[in-house]
Amino acid sequence: MGRTGYILYNRKERKSREMYYDINLDNIDINAAPPTEESARQYYFMAKCREWVKDFEQKQGRLPRSCVVNMGCQMNARDSEKLSGILETIGYELTEDENADFVIFNTCTVRDNANQRVYGRLGHLNSLKKKNPHMKIALCGCMMQEHSVIEKIRKSYRFVDLIFGTHNIYKFAELLTVMFESRDMVVDVWKDTDQIVENLPVERKYPFKSGINIMFGCNNFCSYCIVPYVRGRERSRNPEDILAEIRRLVSEGVVEVMLLGQNVNSYGRNLARPMTFAGLLREVEKIEGLERIRFMTSHPKDLSDELIQVMKESKKICRHLHLPLQSGSTRILEAMNRRYTKEQYLALALKIREEIPDIALTTDIIVGFPGEKPEDVEETIDVIRQVQYDNAFTFIYSKRTGTPAAAMENQVPEDVVKEGFDKVLKVVQDTARNRVALLEGQVQKALVEEVNQQDPSLITGRLSNNTIVHFKGDGSLIGQIVPVYLKECHGFYYLGEIRDESCAQ
Repeated sequence: MGRTGYILYNRKERKSREMYYDINLDNIDINAAPPTEESARQYYFMAKCREWVKDFEQKQGRLPRSCVVNMGCQMNARDSEKLSGILETIGYELTEDENADFVIFNTCTVRDNANQRVYGRLGHLNSLKKKNPHMKIALCGCMMQEHSVIEKIRKSYRFVDLIFGTHNIYKFAELLTVMFESRDMVVDVWKDTDQIVENLPVERKYPFKSGINIMFGCNNFCSYCIVPYVRGRERSRNPEDILAEIRRLVSEGVVEVMLLGQNVNSYGRNLARPMTFAGLLREVEKIEGLERIRFMTSHPKDLSDELIQVMKESKKICRHLHLPLQSGSTRILEAMNRRYTKEQYLALALKIREEIPDIALTTDIIVGFPGEKPEDVEETIDVIRQVQYDNAFTFIYSKRTGTPAAAMENQVPEDVVKEGFDKVLKVVQDTARNRVALLEGQVQKALVEEVNQQDPSLITGRLSNNTIVHFKGDGSLIGQIVPVYLKECHGFYYLGEIRDESCAQ
């Protein structure tokens, strides 16, 4: 980057207490042709955007305000941090108020109600925009990868200024430049990409923990899921880049990382020098100063014995594994294209429990998939009782246009789905309460994440197994890992008391 005249600032502490590296945009000649190499090209456009921000400040007597609204998964949340980092770098003030000068919705499209939520919120933004002639509105994320969505927005929501998808999020600064220079709606949605560009500003929500993208896309094509169509095929980042990013984050005060991918178990297969996910975890664990490692999400068909052993032997990998089931019926699993049977899933879950007795297993369950019968629901309940999940995210099947399941016959009537859903949810809640309660009376280490929103005399921490605990303390402990006595179990969380370090398990 030296030949382009870019200079790294020293690390700065933000009001959020987060530290990250900035680029000195003053050293960039915006009258020259933009670089062709990423990410140098994007810093060039950040410098151009900052000139627009300066002009706004001169005319309005204040900096423009921006609001980034995340509507999706952990990977969306990480993308939203990148969008916020770029906006802050060019001079925007970040706010959570949608009555801002620039609002961007980072959308999800896993379920149809997520799309409907966006359309409803756009109506509200339109009323705000009519009162604020400077307001700009942008849409990005998975929902924008659907052609029918783009056509609907072009027709019915013409006040939107910028639309882009999941593959070109790194070009955000460049797209902002086009938006500022255009009076028309700017639409730039790619079908796919083989590029991975990560060296851009990030404004993390927490200074002490961070998500890390280790791969993008999905190759599984579950019949109900739109993700492979909107996120593209699997692309793994080079392990050297991942490790370098984690080391930098640790140097800035991060003690916990979450490795992110649609299916982390298939990490590394498309690399020039293939590496397993378990192999990557071994290298991450070697990083000094890093205290905790989490990851999300694991597909059961790819979870190896090697990964189980790495988790068993690790001192840093958290005792929590999210292992989506979706259905306990082999017949339904086949229709879902999950590529494992009920018996194979049970054998895997019980092996994990046997090898790592203190692990918390969580899962995803879909009720009401096309063709599902009451006996299929009973099969799911049987798996729940055998595995004894610590928590489960239970969903009613949502038909997604463009997926094979949407065209399947035997869509289940709503009243039948509701009856099955209620039965599954009750069993999930009962078993989860029993699992969580097993820790009562123990002393466990908790990463303090925030002051409790309901009671400011309490602080909230998260155990290695992902259970939440509230206990007396103040904001000075945020970001520290402290021993906590788990005094009272309240269903899915604990009330506790901080203890001496020597008591921690």
